[in-house]
Amino acid sequence: MSNDVILPHFEDWFRFELAWASPIVTLTTVVLCGWYLRGAIRLWVNGRRWSIPRTLSFVLGCTLMFVIATFGVNRYANLSITALMFQQITAMTVIPPLLIAGSPGRLLLRSTPHRGAGRALLQLAHRGLRSRWTRALLHPLMPIAIALAVFPVLYLTDTISVIMTTRIGADLLLAFFLIAGVVAAVPLWSSDPLPRAPSFPARLIDIFVEVQIHAVLGLILIRAGAPLFTAYASELQGADPMYDQAVAGMLLWTYAELPLLIVLIVCLSRWHSRDRRRARLNESREDAELEQYNAYLAQIDQRGRS
Repeated sequence: MSNDVILPHFEDWFRFELAWASPIVTLTTVVLCGWYLRGAIRLWVNGRRWSIPRTLSFVLGCTLMFVIATFGVNRYANLSITALMFQQITAMTVIPPLLIAGSPGRLLLRSTPHRGAGRALLQLAHRGLRSRWTRALLHPLMPIAIALAVFPVLYLTDTISVIMTTRIGADLLLAFFLIAGVVAAVPLWSSDPLPRAPSFPARLIDIFVEVQIHAVLGLILIRAGAPLFTAYASELQGADPMYDQAVAGMLLWTYAELPLLIVLIVCLSRWHSRDRRRARLNESREDAELEQYNAYLAQIDQRGRS
């Protein structure tokens, strides 16, 4: 059987198919994008500054959310493990950094009126940010726990086959991918003040563990001698399920690792910048202390002469 028979399905992934759309994610995407643009336009109209690159980043993230929820890839996620893996990786590792880079929390604080319903919304946001649940979600071990729960539990136990048998299960799973990706990405990507910000060594450990999980699971999918998932074991319009499974493994080795490599570079760069700022601050403090000491010696010398 020729392996290239799966390629036509890849072309179908990027065709708009509203009938197969995920209603939960699609509605959420439209609401989020509309709210963000409304807030940004409100600032611009009032003569206040708001970053255009941040706006473009958030809108791009929402666009990708809309694509994986309404295009053919969402339909083929029920038929092809490669399509499902592409959808999951996009939801968990590509979209969250784009949304976080848009600083939606900062936009909420700047664009929301401080009176009436806006005041109540801001109070609710502050309480949520300072809550114990938020601190727990931002724990350094949370990204590792999410990676372990999503990949090994879903795929090595074949739980994914049970969930994907129903339309509502597939929709809820896609929403879970997005939420879990955002929760895992906030400590790694956010430049805004957080109630709990993990140290840079903790971030590097998170990245290293996630890279290893992707690599091991990808190797299992590539080297497996039989289909691992009952829901994807049958041939799809002549496509070999083993080939489909191997391509999914290759996505884990390539597509899933690229965002982690980028966040690794960003993390190391921020760590280096922070150390340089601290070094400059320490130097300025030492210079100030030296000047004070020299001034003190000069005063003593003047008193001795007088």
